[in-house]
Amino acid sequence: MKRIDTILVANRGEIAVRVIRTLRAMGIRSVAVYSEADADARHVREADVAVLLGPAAARESYLDIGKVVAAAQRTGAQAVHPGYGFLSENAKFASALDEAGIEFVGPSTHAIEVMGDKITAKNAVAKFDVPVVPGIARPGLTDAELIDAAVDIGYPVLVKPSAGGGGKGMRMVEDPADLPAALASARREAASAFGDDTLFLERFVLRPRHIEVQVLADKHGNIIHLGERECSLQRRHQKVIEEAPSPLLDEATRARIGAAACNTARSVDYIGAGTVEFIVSADSPDEFYFMEMNTRLQVEHPVTELVTGQDLVEWQVRIAAGEELSISQDDITMTGHAIETRVYAEDPSRGFLPTGGTVVDLVEPSGVGVRVDSGLRRGTVVGSDYDPMLSKVIVHAADRAAALRKLDSALAQTAVLGVVTNIEFARFLLTDPDVVAGRLDTGLLDRRVEDFVAAEPTDDVFIAAGVYRWIQGWQSAGSDPWSTPSGWRIGTAAPTSFRLSTPARTDHVRITGTPTDARVAIEDNDSRVLSAELHDDRLAVTIDGLRADYLVASHDGLIWLAGIDGTTVVREVREVSIRAGDAHTGDAEITSPMPGAVIAVNVENGATVTAGTAVVVVEAMKMEHALTSPIDGVVELLVAQGDQVKVDQLLLRITPSKDTESETNETRDAS
Repeated sequence: MKRIDTILVANRGEIAVRVIRTLRAMGIRSVAVYSEADADARHVREADVAVLLGPAAARESYLDIGKVVAAAQRTGAQAVHPGYGFLSENAKFASALDEAGIEFVGPSTHAIEVMGDKITAKNAVAKFDVPVVPGIARPGLTDAELIDAAVDIGYPVLVKPSAGGGGKGMRMVEDPADLPAALASARREAASAFGDDTLFLERFVLRPRHIEVQVLADKHGNIIHLGERECSLQRRHQKVIEEAPSPLLDEATRARIGAAACNTARSVDYIGAGTVEFIVSADSPDEFYFMEMNTRLQVEHPVTELVTGQDLVEWQVRIAAGEELSISQDDITMTGHAIETRVYAEDPSRGFLPTGGTVVDLVEPSGVGVRVDSGLRRGTVVGSDYDPMLSKVIVHAADRAAALRKLDSALAQTAVLGVVTNIEFARFLLTDPDVVAGRLDTGLLDRRVEDFVAAEPTDDVFIAAGVYRWIQGWQSAGSDPWSTPSGWRIGTAAPTSFRLSTPARTDHVRITGTPTDARVAIEDNDSRVLSAELHDDRLAVTIDGLRADYLVASHDGLIWLAGIDGTTVVREVREVSIRAGDAHTGDAEITSPMPGAVIAVNVENGATVTAGTAVVVVEAMKMEHALTSPIDGVVELLVAQGDQVKVDQLLLRITPSKDTESETNETRDAS
């Protein structure tokens, strides 16, 4: 047994907070590391000690092995917990810790290296009778060899890179004529993402389901599994909703796939907590194939903890200290059903582009069977330097139907004011008939994306946004009768008007009277009786005798309202002066669709461009977005390469050229 009383957590965000929570319960001193961008982050505040690593860029902070090892040595940490992502599956990091005499809370360098290469991993587990997808996998395969092998494998085939993950470089090919181009593009993407363009081929399993098994292995040769998780609800190969157990497997298949997962761990003398991922055909649920092994804790580990009652982080620490597993396979039972959804900083109504901003207010659900793993707090700045996942909402109930209902209710109670999230889309998925019935496959979510339409705010929510601004005017006026926005005039009252906008509508909210006795109307429709109260960030609005309560905040020209039906974002916009010809000859303003960095400016200030010209490229959270000019005209550039920009920030303006304006005027005059 190795004495461990101080552990450094080499990560950030919700997983760092989650690990620190268990360390505190175990009486172990926790050390956080952070970048300059995370100086005021929640994980820094909750740790016992925190060490600054460097600038915001991950390669200069969280990914700098030397800095992390030095931080562990400086704080007297006997072990390092890597969380997931960053250095969690980096063999060089594990070796550096070993050389420094510091325990890596994870498997051996050998296990990381073998399982980090999909070709090597596939060959290793096959020797232990773990079923693998039919295909060809060996280092150095040429395009010609892959094309020849595809004939025997049978179409459709899946092109996969040997290194990396996250779906990068993967291509599904149904027609042999398309395979050469798919191989070329897959190699380019794999080389760019992982520095390794090695590819292999597998038969594509029709209607595949993604099912993974949690394993625990100690240093004394004991290996057990803790059941499976269903992770088939993915968007572009990134998991969104996970659950345990899978609604697909029967007890016999569950026992077989669990045994295969344990054999996978044996193939590399695995130590610690790991996850073995399998592909299972929805049409043949008794057939499963090894896909890969993640040599770390998984994002979705909470659902396993809730159905088994085991704390996986605690077991990771105890195993790292040399403790023998005190539970056997027979001790593991799965009780009830657990479901988790990931809360991302992304906007489903804008093609899931990353978002960002400052968390000006926050509500996270609680109650029996509800758990939230979160890195958020009021004041958290969500930038573009790291992964967009903010938190996870997890529930546990007696059965799957009850868990689905509980998760929807918990998400309805979740509000992150100041940052647009995917919560509404997650609730949309939970009501999908196939999801409710458990008819899942890895392509289901991508097929449903086109069906999702962001809910249009109701009139009452729209009114509440105007009332919020109106009452703020009353409060700032104090006792000055000339400043109160009552609308009082000799004769007919003059309403206070607010022009409000969402992606779905732009309308005026007009209000007269006092907060306890007012009339309100949208545009020139019939007015309604209103009373309202605003105390700090709580707004109560009663319209025609019906009361609604909201958590409210305003930031960067936006009004955020969180109520019983979710969160609505409303923008207060200025009145527009309309002159003859404005609609035809106005400038085109190009704004950033997401917060991030300007990585390329393709035009100079004053340059003349044509419609469709790529003018600026914005990058955020590993995603590039090229912006093009919608018209012919002259560029007024407002940003430079390297600038950090906010969502909807004005980047440049295109003024129609004289030729274009003349043509437009001639067309208008002719009509």
